[in-house]
Amino acid sequence: MAVQSADTGRTTGTPTGTTGSVTTASGTVDLGPAAALSCRECGERFPLGPIFACTSCFGPLEVAYDLPLGDPEALRRKIESGPTNLWRYAPLLPVPADVADKPNLNPGWTKLVKADRLAAELGITGGLYVKDDSGNPTHSFKDRVVAQAVEAARAFGFTTLSCSSTGNLAGAVGAAAARAGFRSCVFIPHDLEQGKVVMAAVYGGDLVGIEGTYDDVNRFCSELIGDPIGEGWGFVNVNLRPYYGEGSKTLAYEICEQLGWRLPDQLVIPIASGSQLTKVDKGLQELIKLGLVEEKPYKIFGAQAEGCSPVSTAFKAGHEVVRPQRPDTIAKSLAIGNPADGPYVLDIAHRTGGAVEDVTDAQIVDAIKLLARTEGIFTETAGGVTVGVTKKLVEAGVLDPELTTVVLNTGDGLKTLDAVAPTTGPTATIRPSLDAFRAAGLAG
Repeated sequence: MAVQSADTGRTTGTPTGTTGSVTTASGTVDLGPAAALSCRECGERFPLGPIFACTSCFGPLEVAYDLPLGDPEALRRKIESGPTNLWRYAPLLPVPADVADKPNLNPGWTKLVKADRLAAELGITGGLYVKDDSGNPTHSFKDRVVAQAVEAARAFGFTTLSCSSTGNLAGAVGAAAARAGFRSCVFIPHDLEQGKVVMAAVYGGDLVGIEGTYDDVNRFCSELIGDPIGEGWGFVNVNLRPYYGEGSKTLAYEICEQLGWRLPDQLVIPIASGSQLTKVDKGLQELIKLGLVEEKPYKIFGAQAEGCSPVSTAFKAGHEVVRPQRPDTIAKSLAIGNPADGPYVLDIAHRTGGAVEDVTDAQIVDAIKLLARTEGIFTETAGGVTVGVTKKLVEAGVLDPELTTVVLNTGDGLKTLDAVAPTTGPTATIRPSLDAFRAAGLAG
């Protein structure tokens, strides 16, 4: 059966009978319910393979499915009996049925934290939750998307995993490649946070710093992929991008399951390329079509740093075109000045009645400390962006405080210590005596 793309509303299914093993130019591959690749602009379909752009209109491709429509209760029971990682949703993902038996980091099923103390600080009364993806194997949500890309790389016979990265993805690719037995070679801007550089390098793959911004790195990778040097390379966010992006849907699946198979009323999601936000929306739409959740309105809000806010700028100006910006922000994991999914983010914000907002670097730091102080969650700068934007939206009357709201934390604060180190440290340094403790005013 065909399902519709959440991004365009066009039918993206293929004729019944193509599910499971699919014959491609690379041979026969098994990517479960994945049936084809579909252009998000013109709707043209292509066989499953390591391609990412439509040959007719150059629009981006995404995975189209033959999903298991029919008995929602049976599907729900099957999911709930699955492993406590993202492979519990294998029937809805472009992976073989035996994916859980393969060497993989098995990310996902991270905590959905009911953030009552943060809610009280922000004035949210309808229920506030933090989806804390810092609990993934390399401490960011990127483990989800890379896990999907690894399975596609296996299916298409690649031997090297690669990517352009603002930091978290480089670490996720390095770790996943080490676990799955691939060579890895990843590319990053030369001036990333040291914690992310070390984490990306420790897994033993090749780590290459490029002099320039993330957009410069991405352009270099696009050249490399068309060169004979790139033969046998799977770039997770280029030629494997349609499969890679599907990993973000599992955030939507988990949030709804953890809420008791209910849709949240509002979500606040950080924007780098914008793919995470668009795929979360796609996942919510799939759950509705499958009958796993009751349909109701929901709003999606995008969050950016003011120093790299091309989507927020376009939204506020009422533009449909996202103009590139040169990043200048401490939120380096979100510092993509030319976001590929920017126009689709605008579409979703308008369709759901949401918005796209940004915060300053100072507000990001304040939000990191606020989340740590109220909920014991130390987020990296991207989480500071989502919490900061949530605060700003509530104060502006844009986000309804009486509705159930989920805020995404996509990474661990230990990766971006430089952001808070200048203003965070010991309360006092004293001699080892009770008198000194009392003199410092710490006795209560």
